[in-house]
Amino acid sequence: MTRTSSLRSRAAASAAVVVAAALALTACGSGQEAGKGGSAEGPGKGGAAGMVSVTDATGAEVEVPEKAERVVVLSELDLDAAIVLGVEPVGLSAGRGQQGAPAYLADEAEGIEVVGAVTGPVMDKVIEAKPDLILAGQLKDEQVVAQLRKIAPTVVTFRHKDSWKESFAGVGEALNKKAEADKVLAGYDERVEELRAALGDRADDTVSVVRWAGNSAAVMQQGVFVSDVLKDLGVKRPAEQAEQGEGHSTPISMEALDRIDGDWLFVGSLDEANTKSLDAALEKKEFAALDAVEKGRVTKVDGSKWTSLGGPAAALSVLDDIEKAMVG
Repeated sequence: MTRTSSLRSRAAASAAVVVAAALALTACGSGQEAGKGGSAEGPGKGGAAGMVSVTDATGAEVEVPEKAERVVVLSELDLDAAIVLGVEPVGLSAGRGQQGAPAYLADEAEGIEVVGAVTGPVMDKVIEAKPDLILAGQLKDEQVVAQLRKIAPTVVTFRHKDSWKESFAGVGEALNKKAEADKVLAGYDERVEELRAALGDRADDTVSVVRWAGNSAAVMQQGVFVSDVLKDLGVKRPAEQAEQGEGHSTPISMEALDRIDGDWLFVGSLDEANTKSLDAALEKKEFAALDAVEKGRVTKVDGSKWTSLGGPAAALSVLDDIEKAMVG
């Protein structure tokens, strides 16, 4: 089984509709020949032979291959989305706090060349990857985007305020896999409804999510990936986490930990050092005083999917984590 089909199988286990999407993608991997057989159901207006026109997140019209074979992805969301849609990229940007792909995609992305970091791509490495399509995440530097467009068609896939679902749909357009992306989103919605029903009375509980880094916690507020997933699920959040933010608040001191309390507490860290720091902190009296800790309702989670910027694979995995913790 290939890495991409393995991921699709796990997603399908979480949502029946995703099974159909995975089956539809089996014959649509990145090994197809580009430019053969124009599609009447492409993502946008027809362009040159083997090319279609799409509108990216900046409003730019971009001519992209109808069936891209060598895709470079420059964000965690783009990597997640491409793999779920059956495309194995030839280059990726390292995830936040990671040396390569986000931890939850490590197996699926094994062997894919790293061509940059969250701070930006390394142009020489992008060129070496010989892409025929670049998915540029939310790159804001117009000069960098212009340089990338000299290498290959480049699609900025999301803006800061876009939800992960809007961004995933955009990736589906860019990869000429809109129908498959729609099926994946339908499967996600079905999984949400299934879990909401399974939660029963606990659907009214308060769920707190924090990132642990160094020796302090930072809350995940509204407008970020995991908060969108929890909003879909309909669970409540602590007051501070119900407010719009820029991803997280100013780090909270140990003396102010009551601000992160809830009926359930999920704490994400990105690397081994921060995980060890979290383990030590959980033994301190300040954590012991939290209601969630007293009730045994604290779950350590993979920060690369919970506190970064994921796509459908991350979203389904977050739902699985919630089910394991809150339903059992």
